[in-house]
Amino acid sequence: MTDLQTRFEAAQANSKLLAERPDNPTLLKIYGLFKQATVGDNTEKKPAFSDFVARAKWDAWTARKGMSADDARQGYIDLIESLR
Repeated sequence: MTDLQTRFEAAQANSKLLAERPDNPTLLKIYGLFKQATVGDNTEKKPAFSDFVARAKWDAWTARKGMSADDARQGYIDLIESLR
């Protein structure tokens, strides 16, 4: 396991230990970076406009299209660290 992967997994654990729940835009950034790091580019069908939550998540993930998994992992780590 690489050092980046180890730090990414530690950040995942730390995300559950944050003193305060992040605001919705920050949660969407976390989600988008996590999905890009673990799955890659979004190939899912775009949710219906009326499904606000699914649409927001889809948009947050799609905004990271083309970002490498390593860059997404580092972004996720940096974001979680900034919230501690």
